[in-house]
Amino acid sequence: MSRAHLDKRPDEVAAMFDTVADRYDLTNDVLSLGQDRLWRRAVVRALDARPGETVLDLAAGTGTSSEPFADAGVQVVPADFSLGMLRVGKKRRPDLSFTAGDATRLPFADKSFDAVTMSFGLRNVVDTDQALRELRRVTRPGGRLVVCEFSHPVWTPFRTVYVNYLMRALPSIARRVSSNPESYVYLAESIRAWPDQDGLAKRLQQSGWTDVAWRNLSGGVVALHRARRP
Repeated sequence: MSRAHLDKRPDEVAAMFDTVADRYDLTNDVLSLGQDRLWRRAVVRALDARPGETVLDLAAGTGTSSEPFADAGVQVVPADFSLGMLRVGKKRRPDLSFTAGDATRLPFADKSFDAVTMSFGLRNVVDTDQALRELRRVTRPGGRLVVCEFSHPVWTPFRTVYVNYLMRALPSIARRVSSNPESYVYLAESIRAWPDQDGLAKRLQQSGWTDVAWRNLSGGVVALHRARRP
């Protein structure tokens, strides 16, 4: 079984996601108790993309996060560095323009997109700050960014329960539904090591984004950060 480690070597992370591609969406639905659907809807509302606009959906995986944009008449480009994920997505939605790409070296020209978004992928990138700069590079002036990522629950007692779930229950549940349960050990570790809401906001500002704000989803289990390119 392939799993990545917290040094986040791109080849290891991509290989790990290749092994879970076939059952990735099902596993996420089970592990999040269906909350992932609510989180995706929150991203769509926050980005507020309109027909005629072009959106980059980075770390799109099988394209589940891209579908609402396409179905609303928005030109969306789902991009990911896992070829296994892209293959599964292309079989399911051949109408979407799936593109292979590394977040630290995006294969797009400067100022290509009206808006960019990344859900549950930023913490898997080997160089977070470089990825944020790349997203800024490919966004047009005045364009929007929405990052949806696991974060830190705001209520301390719940935070303790949540960490215990991540490190104990999540890998156990994954063994029943995932094609590569070992990858979810990495998932738990990467979530626990990720910066809190304010920490990510500061990194966005340091990467050149302005008007940075966030709101918590599911009590801070997930945070939705919004920003604008000056």
